[in-house]
Amino acid sequence: MKTALSVINLTHYYDTRSPILAGISFSVRRGESFIIAGPNGSGKTTLIRAICGLLRPREGLVEVFGRPVRQCSKRELARDIALVPQALPADIPFTVAEVVLMGRSPHLGLLAAEKSKDIEIGMRAMSFTNVEYLAGRGLHQLSAGEAQRVLIARAICQQSRIIVLDEPTSSLDPAHQVQVMDLMARLKEEEGTTVVIVSHDLNLAALFADRILLLKEGKTVGIGSPGEVLTRSSLESTYGCSFLVDRHPDRDVPRISLLPKR
Repeated sequence: MKTALSVINLTHYYDTRSPILAGISFSVRRGESFIIAGPNGSGKTTLIRAICGLLRPREGLVEVFGRPVRQCSKRELARDIALVPQALPADIPFTVAEVVLMGRSPHLGLLAAEKSKDIEIGMRAMSFTNVEYLAGRGLHQLSAGEAQRVLIARAICQQSRIIVLDEPTSSLDPAHQVQVMDLMARLKEEEGTTVVIVSHDLNLAALFADRILLLKEGKTVGIGSPGEVLTRSSLESTYGCSFLVDRHPDRDVPRISLLPKR
């Protein structure tokens, strides 16, 4: 299977004594669901900022479909990678439809208006994420789950071959968490999109990831399938607390339970 994303010896620091990322290397295959996990301060956000061209690392290289990110213009990179942030400011004065159509900007000329084809792509993206009924509402009128689906619709409208999501389920209830992850699974299966997700939820990662990268203090603890990475020993050494890891009763993946001290 061909490679969509390559990260080669990536190192970044503000203080050389405390690197945020220290020699991270991995690749993501085309059409793969790849989840990045690790405790707070492990370098997850810095890593995806480097992947998306928002940060230039001190050392190392990021390649998208074989081309170094640092050689791509912002417009070129946006055609390959769409970033779904945790949230947008709720007070921005745009409707849902307008936010979704912002995903077309990498495909439009400077100051060019959307054409009928762009609007059709936006409508399909809203239909895919089930937010078309919200098209005329402002972002401030949406629930957290609705707003997250709108951001995903904008990324789909961008028609990038890779979608990167920064903790997309962190503020959602369990039903909406599964809804978002199911959307990403559909996008991977139906469109062949490569999906990279930063997540704190180890059980969601186990259920939805093809492979997982586990980070601690800017270094790789493990990379591989959920069963290879989400072991009791690796989790306890990474997070510094006790876990029970058994098998999910309905899926052939690990199930992780936190063990309190008392």
